Formats: sequence, structure tokens, C-alpha cells
Amino acid sequence: MNQRNIIKTILSRIALFVVMLWIVSLVIFFALRILPGDVAAIIAGTNSSVERYRSIRTQLGLDRPLIEQYGSWLWDIVRGNLGTSVITGQAMGERLTVRAAVTFPLIIMSMIITLAMGIPTAVWSVTSQHAWVRTSLRVMSQILGAIPALWAGLLLVMIFGKGSGFIGILPTQGFPAQPLSSVSTFLTACASLILPAVSVGIITAAQVMRYTRSALLDGENANHIAWSMTAGMTYAQAVRTTGLRLALPQIISVAGVTFASMITGVLTVETLFNIPGIATILLSDMSERDLPAVQTELLLLAAFFLLVGLVIDMLQRLIDPRLRAQQAHTNQ
Repeated sequence: MNQRNIIKTILSRIALFVVMLWIVSLVIFFALRILPGDVAAIIAGTNSSVERYRSIRTQLGLDRPLIEQYGSWLWDIVRGNLGTSVITGQAMGERLTVRAAVTFPLIIMSMIITLAMGIPTAVWSVTSQHAWVRTSLRVMSQILGAIPALWAGLLLVMIFGKGSGFIGILPTQGFPAQPLSSVSTFLTACASLILPAVSVGIITAAQVMRYTRSALLDGENANHIAWSMTAGMTYAQAVRTTGLRLALPQIISVAGVTFASMITGVLTVETLFNIPGIATILLSDMSERDLPAVQTELLLLAAFFLLVGLVIDMLQRLIDPRLRAQQAHTNQ
């Protein structure tokens, strides 16, 4: 795949990303307008006059046509202006930065747990010499993958929650306001994220384990493992080296989708563990019908999903020569 084809592929993927994000913005904006409730009525109060209510609607631009409101919002986003919460008056960029500093470390910690558990367990489920071990790991992955993150979190609180669990060693509520102010505060912040991260990580690890195991078995069926064994490797060595290397594109794809989908689980456990992340602000803005804030928050979450997909697609084409050859043939 020459440089011209690489540039063409990158530009086409970026263009697709932009188009998809624009479509998502349309869906978010007009879907929120269907919801009941009026932010102007909330701000004005129950005892306000009709004149005050109309004045607030004019001030917020809610009396303009929907297409005009959408165009104004989208133009502000393009210029980097994320808007302002009409309830609190706080800039959305500032609000989201503070909350993302909690949510994204939680997502990263969950992903580390996922990969640290999922991939070694998948290799073990293939290479173990004991049938009962292989069967037990498969059954365990099915059970863990079916548990909702909320239930997993509650179970972990009952076991490890400080003050309420059987082994009360980890905090279950809250997060330091300034986690980087000192070493002790930073350690407290890390401890506050352990149970939420494990709640999400063990579920997604089960998914990664199943997909990785399937990819390793596909490599075995294609005789790649046997060829490596003829070169002097043991079966376990062949799986850990040749098998994992050939399965890497699939593992990256699954890890990428899992990383993006972790937002759903993370938003759930943030509420359970009372962590001031994006979930808290999103639920609060939804309940108060702060539509300008909600639509910006949802658009940024959607952009994150699409960006992860874009990065994964490009990584797969970078490491998988079959995809590069296919793309080169398509461009001819």
C-alpha cells in the first residue's frame, strides 16, 4: 500500500467520521426536543408571569425556529464554543473538563483490568492441559459477561466496602475534590476508583476473554499453531507467540469496541458509587431539562465513540497486511 493510498484511506475515514458525527448531532438535537419539559419554565418558576416566561424563552433563543437553533449550536461547536449551562450559567468546557478528569481515569483503569484479566485467561483456557479448567473458564466467562455492572458493583460493595462489607478495605462513596493536591489525596482518589473499575472490568474482561479465545482457536484451525510447533515450540509457546500475534487485529478491534462501550458501564457505576463524573452531570442536566448542556454532553460522548472506532480501524490497517492489500486492490 503506497503513500498515496494511505493518505487517501486516512482522508476517507476522517470524512466518514465527520459525516457520522453530523448525523449524530442531528439525531441528538431533534430527539431532545421531543422530550417533555421546558427549561424556560424551570428557570422562571411556577409563580412567574407569562411575560417573564416569554422573556426567558427569547433570551435563551427558544422562540427561534428549530433549524436556526440547530445551526447556531452546531456553528458554536465547530468554533470550539461548547456553550453554557442555562441552569448554572457555568461554561460547558469547564464543567466537562472537571468531570472528564474523573470519568476517563475510571475508564482507563477499567480497561487495564479488562486486558490484564481477559487476555491471560483466554490463553489459559486454550493451553491448559486439564479439561475441567478449560470448561470452568468458559462457564465463568459466560456468567460474568451476563452480570450487569450495577449488580457487580453492589456485590463488590457487600464484600469489600469499607464499613459495610465482609472485608471492609475499600471506599464505596465519594471522590476527593482535588485528587492531585497531595500524595495521600491522590492515593485516596485511586482507592475510590478501584471498586467501580473492577465492577466494569470483570464484565468486559469476560467478553474479551471469549473473543480472544475464539481468535486463538481460529489460528489453531488454520494450522498456524501446528507450523510453529514443527519449528520446535511447545503448544503453549505457539499459542502465546504465533497465536496471539495472528489474533492481534481481532483483539484490537474487540478492545476498541469494549473501550468505547465501557462508557455505559462506567456511567452506571458512577451513580452507584457517588463519583462526580460525567454521569452525574448528565443525569442532573437531563432532570432539569438543561437541553443546551445535555446535547453538548451527548455529542461529545458520541464523538468519543466514533473517534475510538476511527483509531481502531486505522490501527487494524496498519498491523494487518491483508487489510492493506484489500484496500490497495479497491483503490486500483
